Amino acid sequence: MAIMKEESEHKKLYDHITCVILAGGLSKRYGQNKAFLKIGSTRLIDSITEEMKTIFKRVILVVNEKKDYEYLEIPVVKDLVKGLGPIGGIYTGLMSILDQAGFFVACDMPLINRQLVHYMVDIKGNHAAVVPSLANNIEPLHAIYTQSCLGPIRNLIDSKRYQVRLFYDQVPVRYVKEDEIRRFSSPSRAFLNINTPDEFAKIQPLLKA
Repeated sequence: MAIMKEESEHKKLYDHITCVILAGGLSKRYGQNKAFLKIGSTRLIDSITEEMKTIFKRVILVVNEKKDYEYLEIPVVKDLVKGLGPIGGIYTGLMSILDQAGFFVACDMPLINRQLVHYMVDIKGNHAAVVPSLANNIEPLHAIYTQSCLGPIRNLIDSKRYQVRLFYDQVPVRYVKEDEIRRFSSPSRAFLNINTPDEFAKIQPLLKA
C-alpha cells in the first residue's frame, strides 16, 4: 500500500523545482563531448533529458556552446563564467531558473534512480542544499541547491576557489547518507558517471541491461 501511495504521489511532475542538466562540452579526460556518447542508438544527453522530464515540469540545460543542443527543445543556457567546471554550471543554473531550487545533475550519469531523486526532493524541507554523502565521497552533481547558495558560490568564484563542497559549511545542508541511498539503488550504480573511453566500454553491458 505504501508503494502504491508513493507511485500515486509522484505521477504529478514537480513544479516547484527545476532540473538543471550540466553539459560542459569537451571533456579533457574523455577527449570528446560526453553528452553525445551513445548507448545503443540513444545519446546520453537525450536519455537523461527524457528521464528528467518524467520527474520535473521544467528542465533546462547549461552548456558551453548552445548551438549543438537546440534540437532538444528545452531551454539551453550558456555558462555565464566559462572554464570553471561544475561550480560555474551550478552558478549559471541558479542564476537562470525562476524557481527557488534546482536539482542539478551531470549529463554523463546514465543510471540515475528516479525514486532516489524523488526522495531527495521530498526531504529538502528548509535546507539550502541536499547532497548525497558516502563514506569517502560526496556527489555534488546529483544534488539540490537553492537560491540561498548563490552568494557563497559567487564568493568562491571571486576568490578563485572552484571546489563545490567549499561552500557547504556556509549553508544548511541535508546530507543523504549511504543507508538512505541504498533503499533505492547501490551508490555505484546511481552515481555512475563516464570519464574515459575504456570506462565507457567496460560498463556498456550494465547500461544496456
